Amino acid sequence: MEHHDKSFMGYEPGSTDCRLLIDAKHHLEEALLTLYAMPHTDHIQRQLKAVYRQLEGMHDLKRAGGSQVSLQSADWYSESTKS
Repeated sequence: MEHHDKSFMGYEPGSTDCRLLIDAKHHLEEALLTLYAMPHTDHIQRQLKAVYRQLEGMHDLKRAGGSQVSLQSADWYSESTKS
């Protein structure tokens, strides 16, 4: 019998692209937590938060485009922003 309790499952990304983006955002969160304890790092924290927002935007594009959007190709940006 399979156990489907969410507390044991963690998160399950919908694609490799989503997994990579989630991992990258997680690492930025860890870096930010470390920097919060260090004085004079406000400018670095702002830069990391900006990168985090960019990754979140990429993740939004991927979620909206699904399998039509592959972030692993060199031209993902131009292809995903065409109208």
